[in-house]
Amino acid sequence: MRPIRPTPAARRGRSTRRRVSPLLAVASVTAALALTVTACGPEDDGASATPSATAGAASDGKIQIPDSVRDQLKAHGIDPDKWKNGEWKNWDRDKWLREAKDFVNPIIAGLWDSDRMRGADKTPEKPVADQDISGDAGVTDPEPAPVEAQAVDAPYSENAAQSGKLFFDSPEGSMVCSATVVEDPAHPGKSNLVWTAGHCVHAGAKGGWYRNLAFVPAYNNTALPTAQLNTAPKETIAPDGVWWADWAQTSQQWISGGGPTGGDGAPYDYAVLHVTPEKGSTGKSLEETVGSALPVNFNAPATAKIDSLTATGYPAAPPFDGQKAFQCSDKPGRLSLLASAPTMYRVGCTMTGGSSGGGWVAAGADGKPALVSNTSIGPVTTGWLAGPRLGDVAKGVYDGVSKKFADK
Repeated sequence: MRPIRPTPAARRGRSTRRRVSPLLAVASVTAALALTVTACGPEDDGASATPSATAGAASDGKIQIPDSVRDQLKAHGIDPDKWKNGEWKNWDRDKWLREAKDFVNPIIAGLWDSDRMRGADKTPEKPVADQDISGDAGVTDPEPAPVEAQAVDAPYSENAAQSGKLFFDSPEGSMVCSATVVEDPAHPGKSNLVWTAGHCVHAGAKGGWYRNLAFVPAYNNTALPTAQLNTAPKETIAPDGVWWADWAQTSQQWISGGGPTGGDGAPYDYAVLHVTPEKGSTGKSLEETVGSALPVNFNAPATAKIDSLTATGYPAAPPFDGQKAFQCSDKPGRLSLLASAPTMYRVGCTMTGGSSGGGWVAAGADGKPALVSNTSIGPVTTGWLAGPRLGDVAKGVYDGVSKKFADK
């Protein structure tokens, strides 16, 4: 089994196939579960949140790097002008690891055009074999029966308004995840916060922050067939625009223990982004633009108290192509990777890679929908998905981002 991980994609004007992440064994007392992360890294509630600084774009569409970010780039031997002209494509692995805490994400207007977004949905090349987890040291319920993913009714802006796709670049190429617009307690009704998986923003223990993170709410809003997307204008593919991350936080557990197949960081595989529109401020927040945002429930209920969870995402591995949104609804069970780590939720679902980071929604105490998890890992045979329970560590990540922008 493996977690769903971000997949390599085409650079502009040239397509490449998405790759599956390498297999990583997660030890237990008598058995191991090989997992592959879906796409992002979480922040530790008990640990200090690790941020990423970013920049904005000028009204003329050209990249504009604030002096503080420009100085930071220079301090690490990066020429800001060269960066916007393609220097970001150069991934010195030693430097990437060493400077993981100094990630910067200046807006490069037009980088995520229609072709590049569509090309970022290639499928994995090499599936990873499933392995038995019956001897897991923690509490693991029987594997759920597969639940067939259902297409979200179009337009997505009416039926899954908070959901969208997250695009970013890695040393392996362009990648994709799914993400969700969530409420910001510091700005009621005007949130610019996005929830996703930790492995969608940071590579974990053996890597650093990804680059060019951008969120597209209601991607392919009218569910156009893939063939028609070849000629569709950007306004159709990204009806609510492209929103660049100007800050990102994930758990220290993910940063120190996460890996390409999940690793010890999987139970903490979540992240929060603060975003800003690529074309400059229009006076409207992301929440106002899409029309809604989900509250986040950090008092994660036990599985027995949840009748149904609904996971939403943009699966990209076969039989999906990453261009449309899907959902699965199921009563969750428990999955324990390590006895010392929090137990994860698990649901039956046939969604594949690319759905990582997508929100899991359940009815709250008030009966209204709330985000309670996100897609993190899943088996190669696409029968189920697992996501972290949200507690104090997750709340620390969320509060850290909200407070940082409370006065802005």
